[in-house]
Amino acid sequence: MRLKIVQAGEEVLRRRARPLTPEEILHSEFRELIEHMRETMQDAPGVGLAAPQVGLPIQLAVVEDLEQYQTQVSPQLLAERERKPVLFHVLINPKIVSSTGGPVNFFEGCLSIAGLSAVVPRYAAVRVECLDENGASKTIEAFGWYARILQHEIDHLHGTLYIDRMHSRTFTTVENLSRFWKDLPVSDVLGRVGPAD
Repeated sequence: MRLKIVQAGEEVLRRRARPLTPEEILHSEFRELIEHMRETMQDAPGVGLAAPQVGLPIQLAVVEDLEQYQTQVSPQLLAERERKPVLFHVLINPKIVSSTGGPVNFFEGCLSIAGLSAVVPRYAAVRVECLDENGASKTIEAFGWYARILQHEIDHLHGTLYIDRMHSRTFTTVENLSRFWKDLPVSDVLGRVGPAD
């Protein structure tokens, strides 16, 4: 079942999500929710989806960056972004416990801010502690694009959207990103739009 993705302006996207209890994690309805979120993310398509994006103020996110999503991206940009496929997985009650390198600037979009994009600075690498779909503790070491995805999704769980972190003068429609900016190095984009006044 595909869930409705809420858009910016909905209060749930601006509230801190609550942690999940062990009892909630093991409930059969929770497992169904994970599957529905996975289907919704893949259908969109996206590389991550946090529960607040489907109207639920709980600390749950799903992530998957399929190889097929990368076929439209040049090998040069894939290397620059350090983007590699990421298998499907679940993050429950995640915390970024360390971050290094940065800021690294790339265009970012969001399923809850449909049709728009901007350059967002993020750390190059993060260590995340969370629970998996069975309630077991796990630590994730991520770098490059995967680290960016994790930071973006964890931001959602704290009521933060990429527009809160973006270089505001790079804010653009996805159409104009494709027409004018997608093949340029981000440093050139930042140079052309100039600093904010």
